[in-house]
Amino acid sequence: MLGDLDGETNRLRAAGPLARIDLLGAPAWAVTSHAVARRLHTDSRLVKDINQWRLWQDGTVGQEWPLVGMIDVPPSMFTADGPDHRRLRAKIAQALSVRRVESVRPVIEDLVAKLLDDLGAEDARAADGSVDLKALYAQPLPMLVVCHLMGVPEAEIPVLTQQFKTFFSMLTPQDERLAVIEALEAYFLDQAKQKKADPGDDLTSALVLADEGGEPMSIQEVAGNLHAMVAAGHETTISLIVNSVRALLTHPDQLRMVLAGEIGWDAVIEETLRWDSPTSHVLMRFATEDIEVPDSDGLVIRKGDGVVTSYRAIGRDRTQHGDDADSYDITRKDNRHLSFGHGPHVCPGAALSRLEASVALPALFERYPDLKLAVPSEELRKLPIITQNDTVVFPVVLRD
Repeated sequence: MLGDLDGETNRLRAAGPLARIDLLGAPAWAVTSHAVARRLHTDSRLVKDINQWRLWQDGTVGQEWPLVGMIDVPPSMFTADGPDHRRLRAKIAQALSVRRVESVRPVIEDLVAKLLDDLGAEDARAADGSVDLKALYAQPLPMLVVCHLMGVPEAEIPVLTQQFKTFFSMLTPQDERLAVIEALEAYFLDQAKQKKADPGDDLTSALVLADEGGEPMSIQEVAGNLHAMVAAGHETTISLIVNSVRALLTHPDQLRMVLAGEIGWDAVIEETLRWDSPTSHVLMRFATEDIEVPDSDGLVIRKGDGVVTSYRAIGRDRTQHGDDADSYDITRKDNRHLSFGHGPHVCPGAALSRLEASVALPALFERYPDLKLAVPSEELRKLPIITQNDTVVFPVVLRD
């Protein structure tokens, strides 16, 4: 997978709309069809509760499983279902309002300008004439933005960034990953307690004070939602920025159309989300009863089975996107995708991620119009992460 994401995507699609996979020793289903994903994401018989997973119930999967930290997590909107999910979702929507997201635009613009300055300064010092666009631009921006929103002190960001890298990497020993998970849970619980005692004008305080949809969040729920939102809110945006730049630099005719103003940046963002989704796979939903899946040649998801959503395969679904689904085309008339999810659990941070990309991408190409890859695209290596479609480094040359 990590060395050949295109090959994995093709194999999943060839296996049908619902593919049987081995997930590091745990058998599961992978959804690869746009239509089937839409249907299953609104099926109340598929839930986020790990206690419904047969392999968890019988002890086949436990704390030693490398991916357990993505499923057995503190209570949050991302793990709740039904009325409890609606209660938490209402509070997230109240706290992460359109006004709050849009109010961050000037912060994003200032951060982008500073990071572009830093990028140029690093370029001037670079001995080989290339700089790592991911490390210096795509990676710091979303973490700075989400931590600004949450009221997290900037001095604490480097440690958080490293902890999340350790958590996501498949190369991390499990005992080290479990220690990092414990440290992150303690950190966000402490943040929630601090904001409860002394609220400010930030998202953490807004979550603590949110009164929509029934009883307030518990302090553990605030911490769990913070943890999940920081993790998801920065990783996906890193990949969205990097993958958009990579797509444009490897499709120069389309880049010229964008820079000439013939096509908007929103088209770039949406086509990248479809074609090279920042999230490759999302773990996991569990069947509370047998589910016969339409349009899948009679396949049945049995009670207790786990289901993974394979967003990159879904984005290349030829039934949905036509025979040219493997082609990157910002002029595509219909590129509706599911890369931020669908149904009750659709990503609440989608608007923020789009906003960051819509500021970061045009500013980058305006400052460095001669930007190009420093190595052939096929030489870029993927990070050892099952859930994220991300590169280890992204070396570029800023100027001719």
